[in-house]
Amino acid sequence: MHASEQPHGKARFLRNAFILGLLTAIGPFAIDMYLPSLPFIGSSLNADPDKVLMSLTAFFITFALGQLVFGPISDITGRRPPLYFGIALFIGASIGCAMADSVEMLIAFRFLQGLGGAAGIVIPRAIVRDLHSGVEEARLLGLLMLVFSVSPLLAPLFGSVIIEALGWRTVFWFVGGIAVLAGLLGFLLVPETRSAAQRTESSLASMLGTCRQLFTDKTFMGLTLAGSFAICAFFVFLGNAPFVMMGQYGLSPAGFSLTFSANAAAFFAAAQLCGWLGARYGLQQLIMPSIYGFTAMMLLAFAVHAAGLSNLYLMMILLFLGYGCLGILLPTSSVLALESYGEAAGMASSLMATLQLAIGAIVIGVSGKIINGAALMMVGGIALCAVATLAVALLTLRGGGRQTAPAE
Repeated sequence: MHASEQPHGKARFLRNAFILGLLTAIGPFAIDMYLPSLPFIGSSLNADPDKVLMSLTAFFITFALGQLVFGPISDITGRRPPLYFGIALFIGASIGCAMADSVEMLIAFRFLQGLGGAAGIVIPRAIVRDLHSGVEEARLLGLLMLVFSVSPLLAPLFGSVIIEALGWRTVFWFVGGIAVLAGLLGFLLVPETRSAAQRTESSLASMLGTCRQLFTDKTFMGLTLAGSFAICAFFVFLGNAPFVMMGQYGLSPAGFSLTFSANAAAFFAAAQLCGWLGARYGLQQLIMPSIYGFTAMMLLAFAVHAAGLSNLYLMMILLFLGYGCLGILLPTSSVLALESYGEAAGMASSLMATLQLAIGAIVIGVSGKIINGAALMMVGGIALCAVATLAVALLTLRGGGRQTAPAE
């Protein structure tokens, strides 16, 4: 009996990994596949680059804030109602984006698309916690997190092929189709995983109390803000590189996608080393060297451009090294910020992700109005984010960077 159940359990595990992975992929693909289309959207809808970038900013704002909405609601009502409401909203908004005849309409639908996509990020992680524990939970969460590694590497390349062959609107039909497939599979094959008894134990008041504690914890907020400014350096590149690479340097959509994927590869490759380095040297020994390296590379890239040496390959090498340091910095700062939060780790993690994305959305919006397709201004914005990261970290880590708030 046990032997016959084992393959069945493995098949269910792989099925859940596939379906929840698809749900998790919706949001990242709606960001990364769409990037090569930004200049084409501008010319198609007769809009300036800063207006086109507002469609990315709008997505980030609701994608960030929606995680704080859908997570608590799914604790109170169960996982399925808010998840499939979010998926339906994402699908409808994707159709609206594909049919938009003005940049203002595109921005409005991207606003709704980001809100729907937030459900696909936060609720599948909660479902994993409901279904599994220990090693199985870690395995399944690892598979879901792999989506974030694969999406920035492959989605822009795939998106550039679609855009060149079929036009930018096809990207939104495609991501909407992924959402339809993921939603149908989840609805048919993934049951409700939060029991009625568990729902009655959750309340809005208890969640607000945890939020209040996190906001008043200086160390948590300091490390979160340091990580937020650091990831903003990547968001500045994410939002402005299409105009710089395809405008100033004349790259094709596929050429831009390769440059974007190279920087994403540096980030994620370094992130894979973080665990080994942390076990060998200790996380507190990693964070400041990674911040110093990150800041030094970005300042050097700015200095090179300011000196008139606007060379694409040199810029890519320096950004590659800088984003490699970022790949160590971000997970390290996150772990140090969360280390004293036991049962509140889920809420703390959601709040951290929300703040990082919300600050990133603001930075993307501001940078789009200032940078306007110039490589020097883009690299200057990246360097400014790196300097802000260093300043916040120096203030935060003077006591060693440990979390001081008591665990709940």
